[in-house]
Amino acid sequence: MKKINILKRGKEVLDIEADAIKDLKSRINNNFKLAVNLILKTKGRAIVSGMGKTGIIAQKFSATLASTGTPSLFLHTAEAIHGDLGKVTSEDVVIILSNSGSTEEMKKLLPLLKKMGCKVIALTGNTKSILSKYSDVVLDISVKKEACPLGLAPTASTTAALAMSDALAVCLLELKGFKEKDFAFFHPGGALGRRLLLSVGDIMRTGKANPIVKEDEKVPGVLLKITQARAGSATVVDKTGRLTGIFTDGDLRRNFEIDNMLPQCKIKEIMTKNPTVICQEMLAAEAMRILQEKRIDELPVVDKNKHPVGLLDVQDLLKVGLV
Repeated sequence: MKKINILKRGKEVLDIEADAIKDLKSRINNNFKLAVNLILKTKGRAIVSGMGKTGIIAQKFSATLASTGTPSLFLHTAEAIHGDLGKVTSEDVVIILSNSGSTEEMKKLLPLLKKMGCKVIALTGNTKSILSKYSDVVLDISVKKEACPLGLAPTASTTAALAMSDALAVCLLELKGFKEKDFAFFHPGGALGRRLLLSVGDIMRTGKANPIVKEDEKVPGVLLKITQARAGSATVVDKTGRLTGIFTDGDLRRNFEIDNMLPQCKIKEIMTKNPTVICQEMLAAEAMRILQEKRIDELPVVDKNKHPVGLLDVQDLLKVGLV
């Protein structure tokens, strides 16, 4: 086994790849602008194609586009000439990533794309390749050298392809006015989606899990209802059903220490009056902020007439990953 200075070599690889990205800055020119506008104005989708290591970068590019507001799908260059070309329409713009731009599959695919009337954008390391010849816009992503000492394994070249594709995707995102809420819509299963899409009404406790008691009820009965509901509090209402307070385990502890007659007390005598409340339309993330700022664990959920319709416990936010 050959001995090398591992730390030194690792830093050299990063330097080579960092230089490859820096070199791309001078190539952010009119061709780059044309490519962005071509994708932006297409009536169809952005079909991103590639194979091998560059194909993996192409898949990532397509995924980034799709998740940031540009309909996109990945087309494997080799599979395209074996039936998958049927995924492409004349209204699509085809973005092909290829370092050499001259593979056999490319030579067969490009004339077919032009025959269909597709616009083609090339991200290539060879601006004189057949890919460049058939493309409407060519973006030069060539590198001075690969980090691989043999110059064979795609390293700096795939890094350059990734960086240039990210530059395109970010420009498109901003031109489309893509916002956090749009990103969340395409990522409903992620943390951001939960933070921006979940409302209080989606996760609040209702029915038997939301104990509601009258002001004149005695403490033991209220504690029983809280226990049966497996909740941490009970919402207290007056004769008209309007919320007047909340009774929590904190209220119980504070009063237990000073009042020997606690079991005989009516709940209105020891409840927290006029508690902080929320509506079910509020975002769960906003409710979490209120809980944190107020340093409380429960929030009654009320309608516009201040009638309780649910209860939000900090544990409910934990369950959906917001805490």
